[in-house]
Amino acid sequence: MVMFLFLVVALAVVVAAVTLAVVSGGDSGPLPDAAPERLRDSLPPDRPVGRADVERLRFPLAARGYRMADVDDALGRLGAELAERDARIADLESALAGARAAVAHQHVSMEKPAQEEQQ
Repeated sequence: MVMFLFLVVALAVVVAAVTLAVVSGGDSGPLPDAAPERLRDSLPPDRPVGRADVERLRFPLAARGYRMADVDDALGRLGAELAERDARIADLESALAGARAAVAHQHVSMEKPAQEEQQ
């Protein structure tokens, strides 16, 4: 019997506490929306992006992952810089191939007179 009374009193205390919490918390309204976290350390706009810049890049979390605008901006910037570097590498490789061809042509033309002199 004592156990039954203890359970009834405990149940009454829990119901009273929940009722008090619901009634007193209803005046403040819903919680305000939190300001979205923004990307603080973006890629440097005044110089080319380096490996350390990419490794240091951290995107803030949003409700369902990352903010698409921040990720799209970073990927667009990295894509543009990679395309620029690829074009520069292609230009340098073609210039190197041209220089090697010129040296090879000059070397061949210098060997011909030497062979003619021996005959």
